[in-house]
Amino acid sequence: MCFDVKRLYALALGPVLMLMSLVSTGVWASESERSTVNMTAGVTEVGQQIYDLHMLILWICTIIGLLVFGVMFYSIYAHRKSKGAKASSFHESTSVEIAWTVVPFLILIVMAVPATKTLIEVYSFDDADLDIMVTGYQWKWKYEYLTDEGERVSFFSNLRTPQSEIGNTEAKGEHYLLEVDEPLVIPVNAKVRFLLTANDVIHSWWVPELAVKKDAIPGFINEAWTRPLKEGIYRGQCAELCGKDHGFMPIVVNVVSQEEYQTWLATKQGEAAQVKELMAQTFTLDELVERGKGVYERSCLACHGAKGEGGVGKAIAASAIATGEISGHLDVSIDGVPGTAMQAFGGQLNDVDMAAVITYQRNAFGNNMGDLVQPIDVFNHKKG
Repeated sequence: MCFDVKRLYALALGPVLMLMSLVSTGVWASESERSTVNMTAGVTEVGQQIYDLHMLILWICTIIGLLVFGVMFYSIYAHRKSKGAKASSFHESTSVEIAWTVVPFLILIVMAVPATKTLIEVYSFDDADLDIMVTGYQWKWKYEYLTDEGERVSFFSNLRTPQSEIGNTEAKGEHYLLEVDEPLVIPVNAKVRFLLTANDVIHSWWVPELAVKKDAIPGFINEAWTRPLKEGIYRGQCAELCGKDHGFMPIVVNVVSQEEYQTWLATKQGEAAQVKELMAQTFTLDELVERGKGVYERSCLACHGAKGEGGVGKAIAASAIATGEISGHLDVSIDGVPGTAMQAFGGQLNDVDMAAVITYQRNAFGNNMGDLVQPIDVFNHKKG
């Protein structure tokens, strides 16, 4: 018999797409090349399960594609018109109807069983050894360790790539746009649960090698978890288009030994306790300006310029805010300006850093106001 070629092409469309996927993921690539064209297994058991599931489904699709194409090309060749083949005329066949219903059903069962097992494991958030709150901001991440022992550790993780590399005035480094000033640190072989939310718009916390990708949505808390089996540095990015600087909020996770993690945690808890002590102190103008300069370079420079000349944000030099009433300057810095790129830094900076950066802005860039803002002033302003 011979077949309608158009119908054969229609039947083959699905396998064509499957084979294109096969080529794109590099099943036939060597082991050394595979990581550049295929998904990686990462360093977690769940990541390995996801990878194995991916490869199983891919091979099933490949075999189906080869069988369909084999039958199609054989039929086109062996039953072509030039050999005198004539099309058969027939209606429905009960056997064929049963076959193409039962066989796909069995194939789906074969795929559904391992997929269901993997999904159950992915969504198993119980018995976590450590909980970390992850909050997305434009354009940085805040990490808060939810531990009952000692001071709670909370810090922001900002892009560390210098403006000179971004502006192409210097050669780009090895980890261009993938390096941060404060990486997340977690212990190896520990189940870490992430509670994800956002302060402004939708972000997405994605670290492929840890098998974690979860949206951070304002007003909602999503859950994800990982259990890294190997120490190392693992990098990721925000995977949701969250604004013009979307590409400038990378993620760096340091997986360390339990001993190194406990040492790091104790150090961060000590720093948190030190900030509390600093809250009660009074600083000199020089001390505030020196500290405020560092805060400005980390948190303000990208928008307001290295010399306070402005850019994305308004100029600090000779601005009505930086040379006006201190209370107005505090309002803008703490609460932000709705509808603009000026964020509310009251929850991003502690009172010591807030006092320092406001003092710096009022005395740098030619403003020379001579004003001092102490941490207690910031505390009282927030309270009032």
